[in-house]
Amino acid sequence: MGKNIDYIDSLIRFMDASPCNFLAINEVKRMLEDNGYTHQRLDEPLKAEPGAKFFITKNDSALMAFQVGKKPLCETGFKVVAAHSDSPCFRVKPHAEMAGEGGILRLNTEVYGGPILYTWFDRPLSLAGRVILKGDDALHPMTRLLKIDRPLMCISHLAIHFNRAVNEGNKLSKQTDMLPIMAKLNSTLEADGLLLKLVAEELKVKVDDILDFDLMLYDVEGAKRFGLNQEFISCGRLDDLSMVHAAVSALLEARDDDATCVAAIFDNEETGSGTKQGAGSPVLANVMQRMVESQGGNYDAFARAISRSFMISADNAHAFHPNYASKYDPTNHPALGSGPCIKINANCKYMSDAHSAAIFKSLCMEAGSPFQYFVNHSDVAGGSTLGNILTGQIDIEGVDVGSPLLAMHSARETASVDDHVNMIKVMKQFFS
Repeated sequence: MGKNIDYIDSLIRFMDASPCNFLAINEVKRMLEDNGYTHQRLDEPLKAEPGAKFFITKNDSALMAFQVGKKPLCETGFKVVAAHSDSPCFRVKPHAEMAGEGGILRLNTEVYGGPILYTWFDRPLSLAGRVILKGDDALHPMTRLLKIDRPLMCISHLAIHFNRAVNEGNKLSKQTDMLPIMAKLNSTLEADGLLLKLVAEELKVKVDDILDFDLMLYDVEGAKRFGLNQEFISCGRLDDLSMVHAAVSALLEARDDDATCVAAIFDNEETGSGTKQGAGSPVLANVMQRMVESQGGNYDAFARAISRSFMISADNAHAFHPNYASKYDPTNHPALGSGPCIKINANCKYMSDAHSAAIFKSLCMEAGSPFQYFVNHSDVAGGSTLGNILTGQIDIEGVDVGSPLLAMHSARETASVDDHVNMIKVMKQFFS
């Protein structure tokens, strides 16, 4: 029981330290470095000697970590768990200050991904992300991470007195309804340049040294356990950072000395993965091929390694919601606390098939974990995830799975403590 509590305490710390993709990857780096992993640069030769533990990063928002096996890659292949670092949110636009009547200052934002908009209302929010500063020359700027812990703003809802039908459905404009209130302007506080001044003060740099930024809003109320027996977790970004935490936690306890174990964390899944740091890019395939070549292999050896590889694509699944039973498949009701979900789709939105699902089920049984299926109601369109996108770059066998969530893409999602622990157990079994 003690270890299970450690996993959940670790998850809560991870979530609180990871208000956005850049901070999440920074926290993953810390976890890896604390356990003997070293950072290898992509612009330098990769060293994949047996027993090596290293990671590479892309764009500060994607990371691939490797525990290199003792046997040649062409003989054992790769054991890969993939997840993604991004979540739906609000990103700050350039020239974001918007001064309005009464001296109220709002920030101009843009919706990233597909959040449930109204769940963001009336919450204490702050800023997190990365800031780009002047470097030695134009092609080599510096990057600093930013996380402002104190509440800075709030997206305030219109009072019910002005919209009596608000509870019957409320169409929202992303441009006008979702702008956060940040300040009350006065004779000493002006709108122009206020955001950059704030960022400069937080980072202790000069305003003129700031070239650009990727800043996002986040809910400052951190991850919480709840329930009669504290059996649930409430937090934003559980999709998909809970799977990132599970993948990395399992890798740190990997026991397979022969095969090469991989945790691959991509970015931009919520917008289609079509970036250099997304699952649609060749970044993972390129690193894998370079690793095979560093062991003296050629493209044929790389192809043999891939043919002997397997991937668990870990992106959260939808838990059955008892208030909305009609939205779910009639015979497949994945419940909170009943184990990891195998995700199935007849139109190949997921990479799972009978063979790969059977492998994951066997891993669950070996790990002593329950498992369940997620299948969409045939009249309700579902989404896709990393698995099939990755197979456009690497012809690897794999399965799409995820711990079930309620209120996916809400400002605060709900997960099960037991499901997270069991997912780590299954991933550890995969890496054993």
